[in-house]
Amino acid sequence: MSSTARTPMSPDRPLQQEYEVRFDWAREGLRSIGQGAGVIVVIDAISFTTTVERAVSEGLEVQPFAGTRAEAEAVAAGGGFGAARLAGPRGGDGVTLSPSSLTAENVAAFGATRAVVPSFNGSRLSAAAAAFGVPVLAASLRNRTAVAQWILARQHAVGHRVKVAVVAGGEVRDDDTVRFSVEDLLTAGAVIDALGGLGIDACSPEAAAACAAYTGLARAARHLFTASTSGVELRDDYGQGGDVLIAAQTDVSATVPVLVDGVFREADPGDLADGR
Repeated sequence: MSSTARTPMSPDRPLQQEYEVRFDWAREGLRSIGQGAGVIVVIDAISFTTTVERAVSEGLEVQPFAGTRAEAEAVAAGGGFGAARLAGPRGGDGVTLSPSSLTAENVAAFGATRAVVPSFNGSRLSAAAAAFGVPVLAASLRNRTAVAQWILARQHAVGHRVKVAVVAGGEVRDDDTVRFSVEDLLTAGAVIDALGGLGIDACSPEAAAACAAYTGLARAARHLFTASTSGVELRDDYGQGGDVLIAAQTDVSATVPVLVDGVFREADPGDLADGR
């Protein structure tokens, strides 16, 4: 048996570089497949990116926070968010991390046009993606086709194919390690499937496998969302099973939230070819 030690693979090592569509998990995966990408698609289906889509659809901008909720509350107490306002905790009143909280009535009563939304994975992943200097899109099952169409329009606007990094947030354990989440795998596969339908289909094996997971299980997606560890936790521990049903809806939204200057806003035609 060889005694040669294997060098550990650094998360900063670029991987899947030859492929047009890439897929990986969490901030560590982003550090690898984000290199050289022309668009980054962030997915935290239950609940951050679904909440972002709902908020932007109701005219509310979303500022993803890179730290914990406790840290965000400390910044808010010191007036550090300026005209933006910190969204409430899940299960609280008004606008919160919960997708079902993003009603027209709650948004109108929020008292600001920009919400700072911390989450254990999605907001931190989005903030990290912003550092790559390319368009960052918030995707869910709800807007997966609209996101793919925006990426195709982006390619037409810049006059060449752009590489797409699809990054699933996964769930984060108490020790800050990443846990696999079926809802993010299926949502990533749904976006990759929609891209393939538009001819953006040069997928890495990782992206192809995620796509196959979705196409093979699409008819069961609603059940898998509700029966997943995340879905059961929301239903049983927080009494918010309705949020899971919102996240499990497919192609019901044409809203494409794009991260511009650290804030998710509805996509503007100017974002397509602004050189980022």
